[in-house]
Amino acid sequence: MSDLRDAALVSKAWPFEEARKLLKRYAKGAPEKGYVLFETGYGPSGLPHIGTFGEVARTTMIKVAFEAISDIPTKLICFSDDLDGLRKVPSNVPNPNTLEPYLQMPLTAVPDPFGTHDSFGEHNNAMLRRFLDTFGFEYDFYSAREFYKSGQFDEVLKRAVDNYDAIMAIMLKSLREERAATYSIFLPLHPETGRVLYVPMKKVCAETYTVTFDDEDGKEWTVPVTGGNVKLQWKPDFGARWAALGVDFEMYGKEHATNEKIYDAICRALGGRAPNHFSYELFLDENGQKISKSSGNGVSIDQWLTYASTESLAYFMYQKPKTAKRMHFDVIPKAVDEYHQQLRAYHGQDIKAQLNNPVWHIHGGDVPQSDMVVPYSMLLNIASVSNAEDKETLWGFIQKYAPEATAETHPGMDAAAGHAVRYFNDFVKPAKTYRAPTDQERAALEDLAGALSSAETALAVIAAKNALVGNEEPLPEPDFGDEEFLQSIVFAIGKTHKFDPLRDWFKAIYEVLLGASQGPRFGGFIALYGVEDTVALIHKALAGELVAG
Repeated sequence: MSDLRDAALVSKAWPFEEARKLLKRYAKGAPEKGYVLFETGYGPSGLPHIGTFGEVARTTMIKVAFEAISDIPTKLICFSDDLDGLRKVPSNVPNPNTLEPYLQMPLTAVPDPFGTHDSFGEHNNAMLRRFLDTFGFEYDFYSAREFYKSGQFDEVLKRAVDNYDAIMAIMLKSLREERAATYSIFLPLHPETGRVLYVPMKKVCAETYTVTFDDEDGKEWTVPVTGGNVKLQWKPDFGARWAALGVDFEMYGKEHATNEKIYDAICRALGGRAPNHFSYELFLDENGQKISKSSGNGVSIDQWLTYASTESLAYFMYQKPKTAKRMHFDVIPKAVDEYHQQLRAYHGQDIKAQLNNPVWHIHGGDVPQSDMVVPYSMLLNIASVSNAEDKETLWGFIQKYAPEATAETHPGMDAAAGHAVRYFNDFVKPAKTYRAPTDQERAALEDLAGALSSAETALAVIAAKNALVGNEEPLPEPDFGDEEFLQSIVFAIGKTHKFDPLRDWFKAIYEVLLGASQGPRFGGFIALYGVEDTVALIHKALAGELVAG
């Protein structure tokens, strides 16, 4: 443990860097509440999107890193602002027009368009919790509706009344003149309709802890600030929540970064200590647009899990959190393969390298072995040439390559095979476009088929390449089961047919044989797909059968 802690205290992995900053906060000992509190916030105005998961995953990574360098207990809460009013109708729900009458109603008072829960807010909360539970996060869930209505927030709301002028002064500095004229930190819930009202306060009474206001029809009301009769505007709510709960750490997207000083100042005005922060860059869709809960662009949580594992998603989230990343379906295969590359490397690394490896943070130090005997990208190419409709088809090829592997002994491999079939059918198959070879490519492919059919021809091709580049090394032992030997044949064909640059040869192979502009290391593909089947594929391409489709 001491070796781990010593290495963690100097690790340059970003979760450890943030954990060390947090440890300085309590250099003199544990906080009075007895634990360090991490919080993530969630606005359930739309279906949970992948950025929400990223926030919880990254916060958990810092929490685990903190636990590696400190004995102070920790706690993570996920806070849902489900008392927020429905500001616009999401486009990605069934029968969106049925929600129009509920605009400005608290999300927990809006009917669930999916028909599975008592409200839209509860449905979206359940979606979030289901995924967090699937991944195994340890957290406590807080509902703003329960937090306000149960009285847990009453003390801080009273303090907000006592310090109303000071908090208003903080807010008014950030508002335009027109907005400032009607602004109040309190949003009352209409006593009759339940709608969240954006109206100015006529009176804020510190003696009775009530607010007085006129509704949209001009009728005057006076209600207590306690008991769920009002909620705070979203900026004051940030700071007030930190003060009420004693939050020590919260991260958020860069759109909040400009408001950080406001949140902190409000927290202090309410008697709290502002937490440590971490601002991450936003996720973008394939068009470079910000991913939005309400519009449903980008990749959803459920969509990623249709095509890949939760661990691959966590790997994607770990990478460069301060850099904006495009979050679309094309990133999934790369994330899967890179995750497994790191997994395979981990067990041969020293403790310093392990703590800098993303998989330590994904698995909280309890890192499993990879059972992916075939890369995900390779599975997609095998699915493509075999037109696989089920994972059993892929297992036929996998077991040629790795006879000892079975679905039972390699459950991760089995899951990946299922994911690959779905990904192929949904994304690769519709985009496949074969082309006919050029004269140069045709001659090279004919020679490749010949070299794969005869050890003598294969060695002759390699010898010709060696002579061309001045390589005097002895020829390898022919082994058509060895992907390195197969790769040397493919490489030699490209060289002897004078492809310049050589990558044009591999691009031709992918476009003519696989119907794609990029593909796998072709020696590995041949070893997995089979030499005879690869030769047959080449002959089909040369006969024009692949283009004809």
